[in-house]
Parts: sequence; C-alpha cells; structure tokens
Amino acid sequence: MSYLTKAMLLVGVLGLAACNNPDRFGAGAGGAGGAGAGGIDSQGLGGANDPRSVAYFQQTLGDRVFFAVDQNTLSDEARQTLTGQAQWLQTNSDYALIVEGHADEQGTRQYNLALGARRASAAQNFLVSQGVAASRIRTVSYGKERPVEVCSTEDCYSRNRRAVTVLSLGAGS
Repeated sequence: MSYLTKAMLLVGVLGLAACNNPDRFGAGAGGAGGAGAGGIDSQGLGGANDPRSVAYFQQTLGDRVFFAVDQNTLSDEARQTLTGQAQWLQTNSDYALIVEGHADEQGTRQYNLALGARRASAAQNFLVSQGVAASRIRTVSYGKERPVEVCSTEDCYSRNRRAVTVLSLGAGS
C-alpha cells in the first residue's frame, strides 16, 4: 500500500471516528441523563434530588414517552409522564421546550418523519391541555434519523418510537 493510500485511509477513519458519539443520548443506550439536540444537559444544573433541576426533570419525571407501532396515541403511562412534566414546567416557567418526535427504522423516511411529527404534536397538545403555554413549546420530527439504538428486534424498535422533551432556558411566556 502506498503512502498516499495509507494517509487517505487514516484521514477517512479519523473522520468517521470524529462523527461517532455513542453517548449522544446520555449514559448508555437510551439513557435519560443527556440532552437532546440543542438542549441542556444535566451537568452543572443541579442534581437529580433537586426538584428544580433539569436533572430531576430528566431522571425523576422522565423526559420521554413511548408509542406503539405506527401510533401517535398516548398511553396511560405516557399521559402520567407528561402530567408530571406539565406540573414541573408550570413551576419552572423559565424553561421553553422542544418536543422531538422519533420513529423506529421500519418504513420510509417520509412516513417516519410524518409519524414523528404526529407523536411530537400529541405530546405538545397534551402538555398544552395541562396548562403549559403553547408559546413555550416547539416541535420537531426526526423520524427514523436519530435512533437510540440501531437494531432489528421489536424490543429495540420500541425504544426508538418516542417523543422526547428537551428543555432550554428562556421561555417567552
């Protein structure tokens, strides 16, 4: 192998390694300790025992709800999680939020983007019905583009069918 070929291979490997962040969703696959895209992580913002902290919101209340296959209907468990989020958000009005909609890898990109949008909207609508100002909430759909895990089993797929509430400082209400 020539020097140029080796150098190009090394640059390619380093480039791909720089793009890989296996902990992008928190500690371990599906961890709730990290932030979503553009959000606030829990480091330096209080511990999980401080009920006003982002860490408490993420770890104690839960920052995500899950959905059945091809569904955007909230389960009883999802409603319970979102009710806790709404109560926390009413008490902590300095935060705005983005609700991220996600889908599993099955189906087309377009279908999953639309499904992710419906899931994010379902969570948003529930939060608004619980008294959170709509002006504080933005939604985004990632479809199947940001899986917690890449897999081919139902157990794994179920972890990717979710809506994640990501907090940011500076609510406009």
